[in-house]
Amino acid sequence: MRETGLVHLYCGEGKGKTTAAMGLASRCIGRNKKVVIAQFLKDGTSGECKFLSQQPNVTLLAANPYSKFSFQMNEEEKKETKEAIVRMFDAATQYAVREQAFLLVMDEVCAAITCGFLDEDKVIAFLESKPDTLEVVMTGRDPSERLQEQADYISEMCKRKHPFDRGIMAREGIEK
Repeated sequence: MRETGLVHLYCGEGKGKTTAAMGLASRCIGRNKKVVIAQFLKDGTSGECKFLSQQPNVTLLAANPYSKFSFQMNEEEKKETKEAIVRMFDAATQYAVREQAFLLVMDEVCAAITCGFLDEDKVIAFLESKPDTLEVVMTGRDPSERLQEQADYISEMCKRKHPFDRGIMAREGIEK
């Protein structure tokens, strides 16, 4: 039974998926472990990213060249976003392996797959061939059965109430 290099999946409609992933990254950093964070469909400018990118042993990559939701993008923007996401996935996974990182966070990878920006087969092939010592966190809504089968942990965030439902947008220091 494998005890290292497990795969975590933080999913669901509720707030807290990225927060949980960044908390685990912080825990690893506190233990002087190398961490690679790849943010899919995000621009890497949130408060936690600003903080974590200043810490030793952290590499942060982000791919959202237009800082838009996919449904707001035109076809050319979607094409360029897909290319950026594929490049970032390759860079993040190769770097994590080459540098013998302890943790790889793939934030919003489920959305990247669902939106058609990243091939799920490519993600699963990486998970099946990754080093036994590399812990991986994937976040996002609606993970496929195939992604769930790869996970050793599945934690689902359940939204019961959220200020967004009342029109309150993401607030600096809380949601971003």
